Amino acid sequence: MKKISWLEATSIEEAQRAVNTTVSDALNKNYGKGAIIKSGGIDVLDLMKEGLIAPDRIINIRNIPGLDQIQYDAEKGLRIGANVTLAEIEGNKDIGSYYLALQQSVAKAATPQLRNMSTLGGNLAQRTRCWYFRSKEHACFRKGGAICFAKNGENEYHAIIDNGTCSSVYASSVATALLALDASVEIATMKGERKQVKMGEFFVPPWVEEGQENILEQGEIITAISIPPLKKGVKSYYIKQGARASYDWALADVAVVVEMSGKKCKKAIIALGAAAPIPIRVEDAESILVNEGISEESVLKAADVAMEKAKPLEKNGYKVAIFKTIIKRAIDKTTS
Repeated sequence: MKKISWLEATSIEEAQRAVNTTVSDALNKNYGKGAIIKSGGIDVLDLMKEGLIAPDRIINIRNIPGLDQIQYDAEKGLRIGANVTLAEIEGNKDIGSYYLALQQSVAKAATPQLRNMSTLGGNLAQRTRCWYFRSKEHACFRKGGAICFAKNGENEYHAIIDNGTCSSVYASSVATALLALDASVEIATMKGERKQVKMGEFFVPPWVEEGQENILEQGEIITAISIPPLKKGVKSYYIKQGARASYDWALADVAVVVEMSGKKCKKAIIALGAAAPIPIRVEDAESILVNEGISEESVLKAADVAMEKAKPLEKNGYKVAIFKTIIKRAIDKTTS
């Protein structure tokens, strides 16, 4: 068994001085040597067990002070440190009261044991769970190979939208809720700065850069997630559909945020996960709710429009009907 050295980082700066690669680079260059960062470590350990990375050194940022706080202010909104666990988010009363979709998404993520270990930052930075990507024997497109094996292979869990280049889906259900809630990612750069990136700009689609699923560069570390305060009359809701009622990866998930003024829909956001290689918004469907109001007919129309760009593969056409159903249910929950 390979020996691995361990650094218990006490500050962001110490971790940045020690790291010399990203997990993405480690995957694409000689199956991953060098020094990498881990927080909860769930995905890093999985990648090591799968034989996809073999780091020489692991830099633990889990215990860096100040990254494990949840702060809520009615005027400033919500700020969650990157080392806050999913279990802590699930149990936070302010999140349950004001950001229901987020609480629902973490409650549906993984098992209770994993939620106690998994951090928010690590959950967002994890790699796809596509079985071809996770197989050392398959040099798939996301790992620098020439083809997407899922296109003509076992693709029942894969993307139905924007799946021409790579048909994998992004693993984090929590990201779907954060996208709908207009969250931003705070990143510590190598220049000692903290930059804010909108959730929709954090993800990198495979047709832009096949080897990366997010914008993090070597040495950059997620430090927090912030969500703006929600206006009066705004409701959110999240639904995940898995193959089983117990813990499972999402076949489809949706987060909806609706702002009502009386009977008028002032704003609507519909975010989809497990539909495309990255979490996406379906703005054409959102516009229907704003322009036509909330009614049984407009909700059904919005669900249909949300799936207009779907191009299912041989074994995942069933996802279209699932998405239409849970989109409708989530909208109904925000307006009931």
